Parts: sequence; C-alpha cells; structure tokens
Amino acid sequence: MVNRFILNEVSYFGPGARKMLPEAVKQLGKQKALVVTDPGLIKFGVAKMVTDVLDEAGIKYEIFSDVKPNPTVSNVQHGIDAFKAAGADFIVAIGGGSSIDTAKGISIVINNPEFADIVSLEGCAPTRHKGVPIIALPTTAGTAAETTINYVIIDEEKQKKMVCVDPNDIPAVAIIDAELMYSLPKSLTAATGMDALTHAIEGYITKGAWEMSDMFELEAIRMIKKYLPVAVAEPSNADARNGMAVAQYIAGMAFSNVGLGLVHGMAHPLGSLFDVPHGVANALLLPTVMLFNMEKCLDKYPVIARAMGVDTTGMTDEEASAAACDAVKALAIEVGIPQHLSELGISENDIPRLAEQALADVCTPGNPREVTLQEIEDLYKKVL
Repeated sequence: MVNRFILNEVSYFGPGARKMLPEAVKQLGKQKALVVTDPGLIKFGVAKMVTDVLDEAGIKYEIFSDVKPNPTVSNVQHGIDAFKAAGADFIVAIGGGSSIDTAKGISIVINNPEFADIVSLEGCAPTRHKGVPIIALPTTAGTAAETTINYVIIDEEKQKKMVCVDPNDIPAVAIIDAELMYSLPKSLTAATGMDALTHAIEGYITKGAWEMSDMFELEAIRMIKKYLPVAVAEPSNADARNGMAVAQYIAGMAFSNVGLGLVHGMAHPLGSLFDVPHGVANALLLPTVMLFNMEKCLDKYPVIARAMGVDTTGMTDEEASAAACDAVKALAIEVGIPQHLSELGISENDIPRLAEQALADVCTPGNPREVTLQEIEDLYKKVL
C-alpha cells in the first residue's frame, strides 16, 4: 500500500509569528493581497493585528469580509469577484475554518475557472492547477484549515455541506500565532478545541490511518487534554493558547492525509441544516460514536485512554476502551459543551433528514465500523 502525505511548503509557529508575514510574501514573490476574514475579527481588532504588519511592510491589500460562520457558495463567488476587482495575486486568510475555507474556494476557482459554479468542487474534484497562493493565519485552535487539503462549503440550494478534498488548495504558508487567539471567547475556545480532539481521535482510528499519522494524532490528543481546560479557564494563558495552537495543527497535518469518520459525517448536516457550530456538533457526538466504534478499536482505544491521562494498569482492553470514551465525555463536560441535541433546537422529527445526509457524507466511509441509515438515526436519538 502507498501512503501519501501533503503538508504546507512553509509554516511558522509561536506567539508573534505574524511578524514573518512580509518574509513569506517576499518568498512568494507576490504584490497585492486579498485579505479574507470575517466581520467579527474586524470588529474586535484581531484582523488589524495582521493588517498592521502588512501596512508596516508597505504590502498592498484589500479586505473581503463577507464570510459567514458556515460559508456558502455565494460567499465564495463574492470573494472571487472581490479578488478580481482588487487586482490581487495572492490571499491572506485570517480566521477560523470559515475564512480559510472561503479563501480556499476563491483560490481554486481563480486558477481553475471551469469550477466557477462551486458545487462541482464537492468531493475530489479534478482540478488541474494549484490555487493562487494562500498565507493562512488561524485565529482559532480547532479546524487546522491552514494545513489541510480539505474545505467545507454549504450548497444553499440543497442545504448541505459540501466537503471538498483537493491537494491544490492547501495554503502555501501557515502562520500559527497564538496571540491571534487570546481574545477568543471561552465557548469558542471549548468548541474549537473539541473539534481538534475529534480530528485527532477520528484520524487515529480511521481506515486510512498508518504509523506516521498515528504519531501526530496521539501527540495532539495528549496536548489537547493538557492545554484545553487551561485555555478555557484562563483565556490569556500564553502557554495554554500556544499549546492548543500547535496541537490542532499537528492533528490537522495527519487527518488531512488519512481522513475522518462518522462523527464528522453526522456533524456536517447539523451545521448545514441547523447552523450548529461545527466544534459543538463534533464534541457532542464524539463520545457516543466512540462507543459505537469500540468493538473495532480495542487495539487503539486503550492508547487513547493513556494519552488522555487515564491509568489503564490492570484494565482489560474493553475496560480501557470504555475509559477512553468516558475521558473524552468528561473533558467535553468540563469545558462546557452541550450534551443533548435538544438543547440546540433539534427534535426527533429532524433525525431522518439528518441521517440521510450523514450516510452520504464524504467522511462517513472512513469510519472503522460500517454503518447503516438506521444505526445513524439511533445514534442521533441517543444524543437527542
């Protein structure tokens, strides 16, 4: 079997790493940026922390901030128009997965105009050219969009999340600056952090996992368990913020190359149909889906338990595996994640539509255990 691993060309890490932005632009040989970000990051001055660096270096740019929390086809199309109108030749993406995913869609279509409808990018689209260069600066510690070959866009007409997988979309440069995350509210810190944990755990047990991806995912699990509760409780704790920033990137390096599973398959329709934040959906579903998968993961769950700080001495594989599920649920509760879909406005009548989309989701086939439509409906009911 041949395994493929795709990573950014260059990445910078550490508080203040945004100061490397002019050097990254110089290395790319580009002249004018379209800065893709969201209105909240402009309002609270986070985007300015990056644009100030561009200003000081005399790098030209224009700002596009028409980005929704769950970006849509029209968001991307408006961004394409903005890129052309600006006369830009590269993108600086500032934000969480929403901004970076929007930037990826813009980047791909600019250099592959035959996909201008956006919906044809779903799945593994046969794009022929690398997208225009993206320099990605994440402001959340969760999605790892700055280092993945994936992006998610909502098809408004069909009310579904399209998962797009394309090596041509990976940002050329990732700048992981924890200082951009200090103002993230506790609820978002918790949700995005649990999103990162879901990436790490699903990436560790997915059908495509192998030795290299396992190495990254296990370290990510260990770091998230250590740093997430501190980052939630002490938002200005520099060590915790930087630890989470690095942990989510490590998780992304691996899952981008090996895939995910049923948690993401079930989380995506919660976002597209009911606008549930992606990290919240993942965190709420993760312990229940882990239990569903346990019989197929008795070799790996005990390792997850130990990475989560559980002493498995004297436990059977079954006991240690159950302890791993319990540890994940306990962490979700500790950081304040809702535990029931009903708290988010979901009713039992919504489950059939959710289950249909989940079964068809591109992430679901990576799950270690095969799943039926009825089983997905039952899993949604368990967390209702």
